[in-house]
Amino acid sequence: MSTTHKQIQERDRPRPVLIQKFGGTSVATAQKRERVVIHVRQALREGFAPVVVVSAMGRAGAPYATDTLLALAREVAPDTPARSLDLLLACGETISCVVTAETLRAAGIEAMPLTGPQAGIVTDKSFGAARILRVEPERLRRVLEQGIVPVVAGFQGMTEDGEITTLGRGGSDTTAAALGVALRAAEVQIFTDVGGVMTADPRLVPEARTLKTLSYREVMEMAQLGAKVIHPRAVEIAMEGRVPLRVLETGTNAPGTLIVDGPGLSLGERARAGAGPTPGRATTVEIRSDRVVRAVTQMGELARVLITDVGDTGARETLEVFDNLAAAGISLDMIQVEPGRIAFAIDAGKVGLARSILLGLGRRPTIETGFVKVSAVGGGMQGVPGVMARILRALAAAGVTVFHTADSHVNISCLVRAHEVARAVGALHREFWLDAVEDTGAPASLPLGASRPLADGESTQEAGASKVRGDGAGSSERESGGRVEAISRNGHRQEIPGVLPNRMEGRP
Repeated sequence: MSTTHKQIQERDRPRPVLIQKFGGTSVATAQKRERVVIHVRQALREGFAPVVVVSAMGRAGAPYATDTLLALAREVAPDTPARSLDLLLACGETISCVVTAETLRAAGIEAMPLTGPQAGIVTDKSFGAARILRVEPERLRRVLEQGIVPVVAGFQGMTEDGEITTLGRGGSDTTAAALGVALRAAEVQIFTDVGGVMTADPRLVPEARTLKTLSYREVMEMAQLGAKVIHPRAVEIAMEGRVPLRVLETGTNAPGTLIVDGPGLSLGERARAGAGPTPGRATTVEIRSDRVVRAVTQMGELARVLITDVGDTGARETLEVFDNLAAAGISLDMIQVEPGRIAFAIDAGKVGLARSILLGLGRRPTIETGFVKVSAVGGGMQGVPGVMARILRALAAAGVTVFHTADSHVNISCLVRAHEVARAVGALHREFWLDAVEDTGAPASLPLGASRPLADGESTQEAGASKVRGDGAGSSERESGGRVEAISRNGHRQEIPGVLPNRMEGRP
């Protein structure tokens, strides 16, 4: 049978890019790396061009883990310069990308390991907490055009003058998101050891459920308030570039949590909503949810500082306190200022330094440790009256004492004693019916290769369908499992807008 012109076009059309990031535990052993092979092979079968991003293998104690390398440096010289530390710590991801690439090659998948600099990650000179300035994806494009799977070392980059840098905590997530924007990926998938973003920490609330969808803003707030599934900088970059994120569990086919500006919709639903595909980004619509709270998070270990000797009009004394603490690098949270009184929370590890500074200023602070910040997060709470009242009523009914509160348009936070945190999180989870949340969609875990749950009205054939289509105008669409994404094929240099400096330090 002769090959038609349409079949030739389909064969020659570039595949849409899919970023697949695997954390340290996902690549820690040979057995776990075999699961990575299955995910990459599945992406290839579905018509994608996968780009793999990896963290250093394992956790603290594993020979090439970031924390192990950090401990090694401190054992040799506690004052190792930040530049030297970055050069050492980058080795963990470099080793991981080579081992993962060779694992793929051994399985018959052509792969090429690349460091962050080789993949085009250009950063500023803030060693240990570098900010991505831009991504130059030309080399990655060439590798993809050859049908090779790039395996990129996350967490690292290079300055304009050739210095190796690391991106701080969550750096591999940040690498994945930045590459997703630069390559105009269909989706950035973050593989972890959990099934997605949950309504609460399941160690505190056994009834916690996996959320099917979240907005960028909601998950960014959750990450900043203690949820450790994905770093807020990665979410920020994806939000600016309008690239969908998905948090998944390694080794399963569970759908995980999709993070977008709107829910994943079928082609017919998008058409009825009046949304058409836009080259270079997924089509989105506004999220409309009747839930004011989507999840409950907690963050500790905190200390409460109370100062009562500032006078009724103590503006000068208050500024003096704040300026001196800031100069010492002590961040204040949940600040309350009123005549004759200042109260705020700080990291418990900064108590000794804070006490010394305040005593030096002639203040007599009361400092208590053993506190945690519990937060209710939800994009639907803005402008809704009575949310704070519900939170305080639920906590009071659970016997939880609230010492401070703080709020934004997306969250309300309460400072509570650490021994009451489980009761507090559980009370808020029940108050807002999160154990019965309607958009969890699927069980937290399915065996890899198993069929996903069917959507309402969807047939088995529709659930299994996956195809790539092109419009002949520099973009393509993928329809799979009830959603359509538009992918640009432009390969020019891409600036990464709106990226803030790292807020957290440590391993990626």
